[in-house]
Amino acid sequence: MTLRRGSGRAAVFLDRDGTLIEDIGYLRFARDVAFYPWTADAVRALNQAGLPVVVITNQSGVARGLLTEPMIEDVHRHISLSLEAGGAHIDAYYYCPHHPEATLAAYRKRCDCRKPGCGMIERAAADLDLDPARSFVVGDKWIDVGAAHAAGARGILVRTGYGAAEEAEPAPDLPADAIVDNLVEAVSWILRQC
Repeated sequence: MTLRRGSGRAAVFLDRDGTLIEDIGYLRFARDVAFYPWTADAVRALNQAGLPVVVITNQSGVARGLLTEPMIEDVHRHISLSLEAGGAHIDAYYYCPHHPEATLAAYRKRCDCRKPGCGMIERAAADLDLDPARSFVVGDKWIDVGAAHAAGARGILVRTGYGAAEEAEPAPDLPADAIVDNLVEAVSWILRQC
């Protein structure tokens, strides 16, 4: 897929586990979703600024036979309903269920959607008329920053989730545009750039 650079709107692409919600490992059930206390406020600030908010998440638990796609969709519905109760909303969710060493053959492949690839960003850009070059990717791992670089977006590493450990072991070829404590600080940085 070739994106037309300069077309479309700026957006914010958020990693899910460790960034939007707490990372508890393979998240199987909606009842186990644990929000950070600032999540709804941060997403609402992006909504109020007119920036589409898109969740992009690797979910290799599907490929490993630990999760099903309906489980992921149920978790995403729960996240949306909870955020809506706080006056915030996610515009779209994209997830990669693949892994090159998958237990389930149907999901065993090298794909461009698995971060640090930018396939999820490219799909969202095409579906929602977004411009990755004007956009931001926020996550708690260097693979999130890698996805930002691959898409031509700006990458922000948060110290929640795995972020503090990732910061301690920098990826020399993947400099983040910003490293901040959490999603609220990332949103503040983004809004200063817009």
